Amino acid sequence: MAGSGCESTRATIQMSQRMADAGADCVLVVTPCFYRGRMDSRALINHYSKVADSCSVPVVLYSVPANTGLDLPVDAVIQLSKHPNIVGLKDSGGDITRIALMVQKTRSQDFQVLAGSAGFLMAAYAVGAVGGVCALANVLGQQVCELAQLCVSGRWDEAKELQYRLIEPNTAVTRGFGVPALKLAMDWFGYHGGICRSPLQPLSKADLEALRGKFSSNGWL
Repeated sequence: MAGSGCESTRATIQMSQRMADAGADCVLVVTPCFYRGRMDSRALINHYSKVADSCSVPVVLYSVPANTGLDLPVDAVIQLSKHPNIVGLKDSGGDITRIALMVQKTRSQDFQVLAGSAGFLMAAYAVGAVGGVCALANVLGQQVCELAQLCVSGRWDEAKELQYRLIEPNTAVTRGFGVPALKLAMDWFGYHGGICRSPLQPLSKADLEALRGKFSSNGWL
C-alpha cells in the first residue's frame, strides 16, 4: 500500500498512478484539507470518485482528523463505498460510534473498514472492522498482530488485557510525542528509526524519559 495525498484532484490522480506504476497494490488517499471549509461531502465524493476512476489499482480512503482537521463525512463514505475501485477506509479518528455506523451502512458493499490506531483496535474489531493500519506496529508489531488475532479468534478477555497495555505506548508515539517518539522507540526495539527531518525536532530529555515511562510501565521495556 502506498500513501497518496495532494490538495488538487489532478495532482492526487498523478501521484496515485505513479505509486501504482512503482508497484503499489493499492493507494491510501488522505482527504485534501487546506481548504477544509469547502471540503464538504459533495466536494470529497467528487474528488475521490475521480481519483478512483483514474487509478489502475484500488483506492483506500484515509480519514485522519488529528492531522487534517477534517473528518471524512459518514454520508460521503457510504456513497463512495459503492464505487467499484474504492475498497475500504482507514479511520484514524477513534470515534467508535462513527466506525460502527460506517461498518453497518457499508456492509452490503465490497468495502472494508480499518482502524487507524492500535489504541482502539480491539473496539474497532468489536463493531465490525476487519483490521488496522497502526503506527505502533512499527515498534510492537508482534504484539499488535497478536491483539488482532485474539479479536478475530473471539478471545476477548485476553484481547482486553493486551489492549490495556498498548494504549499508553500508542498514544505516546502518535498524538503525544509524535513521529520523533515513534522513531526513537523503533531504535529501542532493534529497528532503524533514525532522526526526523526538519522541522520536526528530537525529543527533549524530559519527553524522552516520559516516553520511556509509557513503555516500561506497561511491561515493554
